[in-house]
Amino acid sequence: MLGYITWTASPNLIDSFVTVRWYGLMFAIGFLVGYEIVWRIYRREGAPESWMSSLFLYVVVATIVGARLGHVFFYDWAWYSQHLSDIPKVWEGGLASHGGTLGIMIAIWFYSKFVTKKPMLWTFDRLIVPVGLVAALIRIGNLMNHEIYGAPTDVPWAFSFVENVNQWMHGAEPVMTVPCHPTQLYEAACYLVTFVVCMYMYWRRNAAEREGLLFGVFMLGIFVPRFFIEYIKNVQEPWEIAMRATWGIDQGQLLSIPFIVLGIWLVIRALRRPRVKIEYPGKFKDEKQ
Repeated sequence: MLGYITWTASPNLIDSFVTVRWYGLMFAIGFLVGYEIVWRIYRREGAPESWMSSLFLYVVVATIVGARLGHVFFYDWAWYSQHLSDIPKVWEGGLASHGGTLGIMIAIWFYSKFVTKKPMLWTFDRLIVPVGLVAALIRIGNLMNHEIYGAPTDVPWAFSFVENVNQWMHGAEPVMTVPCHPTQLYEAACYLVTFVVCMYMYWRRNAAEREGLLFGVFMLGIFVPRFFIEYIKNVQEPWEIAMRATWGIDQGQLLSIPFIVLGIWLVIRALRRPRVKIEYPGKFKDEKQ
């Protein structure tokens, strides 16, 4: 048996006059499937169908802008502060999930205030149901990009990645890493479990009747695994090495802590409050009435 997997998959699905990257495809599939699931949730509860188009716009813009600014300010401000014109260049890489989460939370505040006129938790309890799947697909995209992998290991499922992926894509010989933990797959598996749990809780247990419970479970299902997997993941920026040595955690773990605390608080709060019955008419509200 092989002691590890030599991973030489191309980041590009199509590399011709049009280039399609696996990462972009996974991102797009996640958003489309997520849209379909939330559309069915809104229809089940009789929400206006027009809320969906607004939600999609808010979430897409907030995810991209928030994730980009999260990378800029949380991980690499020293460089971007001297190269401000490069901040909008999302296509050159550099997205942070914590920034994307914050961006969505801010966007949902505006969405709740100006569109639904409902509490933010009403939207979050429905929006997050498919997000675990989206997060898992994005991590598969990271796998295809040969990025965000873990520390060296001798486990039999270790991956040897292309270290000089950009040069390799332009014709250079690949320089392979030593066998490493495929932390993209570890995270993807945890996020898929979170997706399944949230789907079960919403569709089978009517968990949205406990305000904030689904959102809290989602936060714990995403950020607790992220916190612990960081221990075997390579740091994203060199300065995090000193941070780990000093504090025992890196930037990704530090940024995860507030979300974990929020998740714990939401679950406790939801379980202490009585269940509020929701009607499920199974059709969109007629906005002409």
